Amino acid sequence: MNDGAFLILFLAFTGMMGLIPFILRKFKIPTVISLLVVGMLIGPTGIGVDLVGILSNALSFLGTPGNEAATAAQTTESFNVIINSLGSLGLMLLMALAGMEADFKLIKSVRSPVITLSIFTFLIPAVAGYWVYWYFQPEDLAGKLLYASLFASHSVGIVFPVMRELKLSKTRFGAAVLISTVITDIASIVLLAVSVQLHRKSIQISHSVVNSTLSIFDHMNSDFLGNSFVPVFLAIVLAYLVISMVLVYYSGKFLLKYFHPGEDVLITFVMLVILATVIVGELLGINLVVGAFIAGLGLSQVVQQRDMLLFKRMESIGYGFLIPFLFVSIGMKTDFTAFQNSGSWMIVLLTVIGLIGSKMVSGYAAMRLCGFNNAQGVAAGLMTVPQLSATLAAAAIGKDLGLLNENFFNAIIILSIVTTLPIPSLVRVVLSCNKKSFDETDYQVPGVVKEDNLL
Repeated sequence: MNDGAFLILFLAFTGMMGLIPFILRKFKIPTVISLLVVGMLIGPTGIGVDLVGILSNALSFLGTPGNEAATAAQTTESFNVIINSLGSLGLMLLMALAGMEADFKLIKSVRSPVITLSIFTFLIPAVAGYWVYWYFQPEDLAGKLLYASLFASHSVGIVFPVMRELKLSKTRFGAAVLISTVITDIASIVLLAVSVQLHRKSIQISHSVVNSTLSIFDHMNSDFLGNSFVPVFLAIVLAYLVISMVLVYYSGKFLLKYFHPGEDVLITFVMLVILATVIVGELLGINLVVGAFIAGLGLSQVVQQRDMLLFKRMESIGYGFLIPFLFVSIGMKTDFTAFQNSGSWMIVLLTVIGLIGSKMVSGYAAMRLCGFNNAQGVAAGLMTVPQLSATLAAAAIGKDLGLLNENFFNAIIILSIVTTLPIPSLVRVVLSCNKKSFDETDYQVPGVVKEDNLL
């Protein structure tokens, strides 16, 4: 891709990322939604105008003469890869910052809500997903478990920015929702791995079908661990969580001992620690979201005790540059044509109703059992509803393996659209109508966050 073409594309891209949210903010539309809208307008599917494709064709003269079409296609593909990569880095940094903001004293005070919310928001949606798939494919055990894992998962990347924007991340309510969301994601990852392994074992599928992933389990023979796969995988996940937190904690202490807070190289090394934790997790079949959050938790005590300047600087890099690419890249992938090619609308209907209903019931019931009020219960239920990158990635794996047919896959795409766009606004409505229910004295907003102009 020509450097000049890249700079022009990047200028147009970042200009829309800054201008459209600024305009929509005047109408009190959350920035998360604004950035998703930017991605939808830019993207090639649905309502998108395919800005990248249009500009790539217009700039094709910068390539080899007589080969303009190939140059435009290569420019479009390369630029989309860059945007998706920046989005992945944004998600990683978002979850690392979420972990770094965690207050361990606050975590101890919400132990009971976290346990209750984790159990409820995993089991109830998982049962609902299992039942929805069973209704159409009663004989397919691996498919039922996969659909259960899709229902049980959350989109932490949407939950945390919403809480942060509404100043909830440092409250008992916010801590309970965020931590339980991560725990539930870990459980859904385990269930996903089990379903994939069962399917591969049942039909002796080649590992080459999923060789684009980093997970070592996707490159092993399906009979390698046999019936011991589940306990072995659980042991690996638990060991990864514990060892990662310990190693990251001592790595952070070491770095802050030998580098001054203002040194730029400190940011480089901290990012290296987070990336290493994430990559090791990916090698073990553990999602990027979990690895980045665990790295952030390991750094949280060190940063909060010794160097809040480091947190400020990482926050500026994240929310000022990388994290917006996450939401724009998600918007670009939103495929509204799924509404036209959904196949069986009964699958779509039961999937959407089953997930939203089970999430709302589980979140509300868990919070009420733990002493939270009605408004907090409704808000917690809403915050567990969005299904985005992790869900779509798992669905894509299921489709590649033949676990999900086209109808079920399109149902998941529609589910991601329906559950993602309205949630931040609905949570805002719940909070604005029940301000007294979210007692401001419970807020413990960190001093490092003075303004929240982005998220």
